[in-house]
Amino acid sequence: MTITASAIKELRERTSAGMLDCKKALAENEGNMDKAIEWLRTKGLSKAAKKAGRVTTEGLVSSYIHGDGRIGVLLEVNSETDFVARTDDFKSFVNDLSMHIAAANPLYISSTEIPEEMKASEMQVLKAKALEEGKKPEFLDKILVGQIAKWAKEISLLDQKFVMDPNISVQDYLTNTIAKIGENVVIRRFSRFELGEGLVKKEDNFAEEVAAQVAASQN
Repeated sequence: MTITASAIKELRERTSAGMLDCKKALAENEGNMDKAIEWLRTKGLSKAAKKAGRVTTEGLVSSYIHGDGRIGVLLEVNSETDFVARTDDFKSFVNDLSMHIAAANPLYISSTEIPEEMKASEMQVLKAKALEEGKKPEFLDKILVGQIAKWAKEISLLDQKFVMDPNISVQDYLTNTIAKIGENVVIRRFSRFELGEGLVKKEDNFAEEVAAQVAASQN
C-alpha cells in the first residue's frame, strides 16, 4: 500500500520519531496509525534499553517562567555529551519538559522516589474516605492498592500523561527522545515554584478581619 506524506507527518508529530522510522512503521503495519505508534514505542524501548546504563555527565540546567512570572521551573536534564546537549532536539525536549512540569505540577521524577511515610499517610486518607463512602472492609485492600497506584502516577513526572500529547506518557517521550538522538538522557532533578504558594492571601482572611473589627468597635 502507499504510505502518504501526511500520514508520516502525523506519526512523526505524535511520536517524535525520525521520518524514515515513521515510514517504516506505517509500512510494517499496513498504514494503521495506532499499530505504527506501538511499533515505534517497542523499537524505541529497545534502543533506549541499550543506552540506559551509559554515564550522563553533560546536559543542561534550564529555567522556564510561565504566566507573567507566576510559575517558574528549574530543571536539570543530563546527556552523555556536550554536543548532544547543544542540539535543537535536546533543547526542545528540555523546554517541553519544563512546560509540562509547570502545567502538571509533579512532585517526584518517578514513583520510586515517593517516601514510604508519604504513601502511608495517603493510604490512611484514602482508607478513611473509602469507609465513609460505605466501601466494605473486606474489599478495602484491593481498592486501596489500585488507588495508591493511581495517586503515585499522578504525582510522578515519568508516569504523567504528556501535556502536549496525552496519547503518550512523559516516559514515552523520554524513550522516543533517546531513540531519536542516539544517546542516553536522564531527567536528574527539578524544582517548581508558584507565586504565593504556601501563603495565605490577605483577601482570604478579609471576612475574619472585618468581623474582628466590628466586634472590637462594639466593645
